[in-house]
Amino acid sequence: MSKSLQAIRGMNDILPEQTPLWRYFEGTVARLLDNYGYKQIRMPIVEFTELFKRSIGEVTDIVEKEMYTFEDRNGDSLTLRPEGTAACVRAVLEHGITGGGQVQKLWYIGPMFRHERPQKGRYRQFHQIGLEVFNLDGPDIDAELIIMTWRLWGELGIRDAVKLELNSLGTSESRGRYREALVEYLSAHHDKLDEDSQRRLKTNPLRVLDTKNADTQAVLVDAPKMADYLDDESRAHFEGLKARLDAVGIPYVLNPKLVRGLDYYSKTVFEWVTDKLGAQGTVCAGGRYDGLVEQMGGKPTTGVGFAMGIERLVLMLETLEQIPEEISRQVDVYLCAFGEEAELAGLALAERVRDQLPNLRLQVNAGAGSFKSQFKKADKSGALYALILGDDEMAQQAVGFKPLRGQGEQQSIAWDALAAHLATCVVQG
Repeated sequence: MSKSLQAIRGMNDILPEQTPLWRYFEGTVARLLDNYGYKQIRMPIVEFTELFKRSIGEVTDIVEKEMYTFEDRNGDSLTLRPEGTAACVRAVLEHGITGGGQVQKLWYIGPMFRHERPQKGRYRQFHQIGLEVFNLDGPDIDAELIIMTWRLWGELGIRDAVKLELNSLGTSESRGRYREALVEYLSAHHDKLDEDSQRRLKTNPLRVLDTKNADTQAVLVDAPKMADYLDDESRAHFEGLKARLDAVGIPYVLNPKLVRGLDYYSKTVFEWVTDKLGAQGTVCAGGRYDGLVEQMGGKPTTGVGFAMGIERLVLMLETLEQIPEEISRQVDVYLCAFGEEAELAGLALAERVRDQLPNLRLQVNAGAGSFKSQFKKADKSGALYALILGDDEMAQQAVGFKPLRGQGEQQSIAWDALAAHLATCVVQG
């Protein structure tokens, strides 16, 4: 027998019963970003491989082990995007929209791809919403990004379940001095490091700070601290960020081991973390990357941004039971019609009601069926009310109106009064 078709491991279908929560989350974020003056940009999911090698760093785990890379028919090396910042920078450079110091406040949404070991909250195809801001270099814009996410957590009802961690990586020069001191310290304790950290010591030593290995963490207790190597500019920037967060009342924790997994970060880095999702604790993270645009061939242009994982935040909403009641209901009203004449009249009536109530979720029965079968479908739809159109109703140019989710007797409503009645009842319901 042939093997049954199935999705690739770690690349999941999002089924109809799941999509309402996704749409609620995505819509909430989109409205928030509109209110803060951000504009959406859409980039391809496939880019030249060189883009990610130049931006993320050739010795990062993403480039070395996790990218989906292939040659196309022209022999070009292409990669499914593992993150959005590099693609967004490529887009603004290609189209010149940050030239001349133009400020751009952009956001995007879509799938990313990394060949990782799939587990709950960590997949090979995953979805992110990302923000990138160009040509603003002060701590005020760093603060705005964090304040926006704080507001989002409040709107979603998960503010008590997340914690903000902050650090500053300084400029490339100060980070270089710190790197030398860290390598010297860790080299003296080489035998106590785990195998992965020994490898990173030669390629990307700052990533050793992010280790989960308990023995290596013990070594890091007395390691040099980045804060001691910060330049004056970075220190002032970081103090300005903290002052703004304090002014708004956003709590945070300073985490000197927070370095992020990508080479392009400088100055501010931050993560929103939770203990509600097991091992996958980061739900939103980002920071400043003032040298990336120049590194990718553009003129010196400051940048800062973040990305949030949609799968993890949807999972949080489910775990914390922060799902609005209205999104679990896909239908407000279900129209049952009996007989061809009633079906035709029902279609016309439904369209008139939709003209008057464009936000009403009105489903018309399809496939005919007996009174019992249509009512069974009406109940299964989750609708609050059923509309009934049969011979008696046709004669009276009225429709039967029956509550499905609570007390109340069936009523007869005239066709020309139906929209007004539904507007009142559905809002109250």
